Amino acid sequence: MMSDALLEELRPVAFAIAYRMLGSVSEAEDVVQEALLRMHRALAGGLRIESPRAYLATVTTRLAIDELRSARARRERYVGDWLPEPIVTDAASDPARHAEMADSLSLAMLVLLERLSPEQRAVLLLRDVFDYSFAEVAAILERSEASVRQLAVRARRHVEEGRPRFETSAAEREALAARFFAAAQRGDLAALESLLAADVVLQGDGGGKVPALAGALHGRERVARTLLAWLRQGERMPGARLRPAAVNGQPGALLLIGEALLGVWGLDIADGRIQRIRSVVNPDKLAHLGPVADMRAALAARELPYPNVNE
Repeated sequence: MMSDALLEELRPVAFAIAYRMLGSVSEAEDVVQEALLRMHRALAGGLRIESPRAYLATVTTRLAIDELRSARARRERYVGDWLPEPIVTDAASDPARHAEMADSLSLAMLVLLERLSPEQRAVLLLRDVFDYSFAEVAAILERSEASVRQLAVRARRHVEEGRPRFETSAAEREALAARFFAAAQRGDLAALESLLAADVVLQGDGGGKVPALAGALHGRERVARTLLAWLRQGERMPGARLRPAAVNGQPGALLLIGEALLGVWGLDIADGRIQRIRSVVNPDKLAHLGPVADMRAALAARELPYPNVNE
């Protein structure tokens, strides 16, 4: 039987693997719950498990691979851009661990991992992020060590070209993000544009549930004007505010009405400029963060149309 202490120790480890595999909090939680249930049944059945951590990592990874295969079919039918479910992270609790894992947790890396097959994704994460040996990864995937090494080579080749770049200093990232959000809240278009890369990209994920961008926007001027249009509408909603937060280990913000969440912004910052902004407003992807506001009702109550920014 598993003690409460062991459960509390193992659950975060399993979630760390499942979330990076799936890019979805809800799917990861389902996988972790099933993995823990299987481990509980195995122990109750008399199985001797020498390393509960290794056993749970194996079950979690295999379940995540199966879930990812079915999730891929759903994502092909997804309305608009698919973005990972964001999580709010806190570096203060364990700065060293956070710095070590932040890049693999970023929205940018999770999007990049979508290019990989489920097995490639598992190998890359287990080997390069969680530091499992090739022999351990081979045992988890029930493959030969040689085939696992080949999967690792292919996975690294796929991600290397698109690997996200971030400012090396967290302080520099946070300072630039603070200037960005201050300019946005002031409605200062010139200041906002000065902080954006010339080829900055703005993506939105509404999942067909709420109004969102039909496709990514490119370019400093267009992105800046779109962000200010969104914020001007927000100013006309009572209680609307923007609260900076760490999102998946990188600077970001929560868009709130009172204490209810409208959306989450995540920023990619490199070379002293904001390179990409990801806006997640699909309410299904926000529910794990707390109460979610009804965007359509909020817009309708103020008779506000959603700006057509794709023309």
